[in-house]
Amino acid sequence: MTPSQHLKLGLIALVATLVVDQAFKVFMLQVVQIVPGQVITVLPVLDLVMAWNYGVSFGMFQQDGMAGQWALVAFKVAAVVLIAWWLWRAETGMTALGLGLIAGGAIGNGLDRVLYGGVADFFAFHITTASWQFQWYVFNLADVGIVAGVALLLYESLLGSRPDASKSA
Repeated sequence: MTPSQHLKLGLIALVATLVVDQAFKVFMLQVVQIVPGQVITVLPVLDLVMAWNYGVSFGMFQQDGMAGQWALVAFKVAAVVLIAWWLWRAETGMTALGLGLIAGGAIGNGLDRVLYGGVADFFAFHITTASWQFQWYVFNLADVGIVAGVALLLYESLLGSRPDASKSA
């Protein structure tokens, strides 16, 4: 793949992640009209719920005021600018794909902060047995894109092949 093809792949991943995330959120909020506390069981291990996240990942650093929310938006904009710069320079398709997924998810969650004042989360993964219970944090499709993108970058960093340095000289 050429550098322009890498960029195109990354931009496609970014737009696809953003569109799927925002479309699902609009569907849940406007069509289903899910409300906080409501539970829709999808599978024995997966529910749809409504949770507003006013902090960062895993609900850390909760921000109730407008100044805090806008600080998080500013942080997210700075992160997306850095990711875009990295995407522009991506040397492999896997790097570009991972960065596109991360940027699309970050923009999707950032857009939620601007539109709603917090991030809309819906997926509640859980496992319950007679003697044990596990509940993951409530998340959304933007978060899935971010985690998948990070996983791709880690995979490539640890196990993937590197471009031949002699070809770029």
